[in-house]
Amino acid sequence: MIVRPLNLAESSSPEALRQFLNECRQHAAAAGRAQLVSISIEVSALDPLAVLESIFEATERHFYVERPAEGVALAGAEAVLTFSAHGPGRFAACQEFIAQTLRHTIGVGCVERPFGGPHFFTALTFEPTGPDEPFAPASVFVPRWQVAARGGRTVAVANLVIGAETPVDLAAQKVWRAHQKFSAFDYPSPEFPPPVAVVVAAAEESTQARYRAAVVGALAEIARGDYEKIVLARTRELRTDQAFHPLRVLNGLRQRFPDCYAFSVANGQGVSFIGASPERLLEVRAGRLKTEALAGSARRGAGASEDAAFAVALLRDEKERREHAMVVAFIAEQLRGLGLAPEHAALPGLRRFANVQHLHTAIEADLPAEVRLLDVAERLFPTPAVGGSPRAAALPRITALEGFARGLYAGALGWVDHRGDGELLVGLRSALMAGSTARLYAGAGIVAGSDPDQELAETELKFRAMHEALRA
Repeated sequence: MIVRPLNLAESSSPEALRQFLNECRQHAAAAGRAQLVSISIEVSALDPLAVLESIFEATERHFYVERPAEGVALAGAEAVLTFSAHGPGRFAACQEFIAQTLRHTIGVGCVERPFGGPHFFTALTFEPTGPDEPFAPASVFVPRWQVAARGGRTVAVANLVIGAETPVDLAAQKVWRAHQKFSAFDYPSPEFPPPVAVVVAAAEESTQARYRAAVVGALAEIARGDYEKIVLARTRELRTDQAFHPLRVLNGLRQRFPDCYAFSVANGQGVSFIGASPERLLEVRAGRLKTEALAGSARRGAGASEDAAFAVALLRDEKERREHAMVVAFIAEQLRGLGLAPEHAALPGLRRFANVQHLHTAIEADLPAEVRLLDVAERLFPTPAVGGSPRAAALPRITALEGFARGLYAGALGWVDHRGDGELLVGLRSALMAGSTARLYAGAGIVAGSDPDQELAETELKFRAMHEALRA
């Protein structure tokens, strides 16, 4: 990316912006190719979700992710560039699209600040190929408008494509209006429909009896030595007498689960995938990779003593510890395969969320410049926490036992910036929403010693959180 030394804070005027865009048009003409132009400016503290609410259109793509407990939120809306891929090479194809785009990008403003410059919002489904679904197996888009907050500071970004024939005056007017709006945002009240109070129907594609049978079948395959672990999920479909609004539900999720990633991904065709995921697939920042193993779970207690008792039982549970150790070993092996030196504690700790607690191990490594974020993601995804172990043996059995395509459930969602930094989360505790229908997903890990009734109860516990959020 070419960074131009224009200080928008000091040279903030329509004329300066028009002159800059005209220079970009001349550069595009000389290069014989349109340029992605990214304009970043620090503005007064904003709530990115409130900004997204103000510009929300069901016919436009958007991506939102927030971790309230860390004071980090990022929103992108509309799309100036899009890309999709499928098959086993989809991670590499997305990485190449990002690299090619950045070779023809001009950045200006506070592009080196956290969340400055263009961001590539990425969504990868669980299956690399599959039936026609609302989301492609791999998709990337660059938003027209991007607002991000961290630590009380906000950066707003406008991205546009400038070619040799682009009408610069019109583009400058649009960007200037947006700059003025973000600089003095007045938080207009969104026009949400009323909350969903009544569920007209709750149908399950995977009934309780089918799920028990799937677990029994998996246990027989594990006993036969086909694989050591497999994660099996269920769906539950809710239909109501009125349409869901993804951002209303998102408001509820960010309040109920401040330690999770509240997220919403929209395909621009009226379909949104939303959730509150507890699990980070990976994060890259300033050459340091962070990932985690999150497997083995127990419910929360009604009070401190009961909660602590459940936690101790989880830490001592041989079956849960074994399931967790598989995930840690897999991640470490994959990172070493990339030439990295993973670091992690010898014993797992606990991660507590509003309705469930998990065994947790943080894993870190230095990341050399030649290893990119999506290179690591391709090696890790999917981990045994959402797939199985050994991966090659377990993954082909998931669809056969579950009976449905997962789509973005347990997929990888997140962003990559122009520095190669970024973050991907795992699409868990989630729902696919379209109009008045919401399909909920919940899964559990099956290993030797699993009890079908207990695994069914775990999925019910995970359903409950999203079910309540949809009706709130």
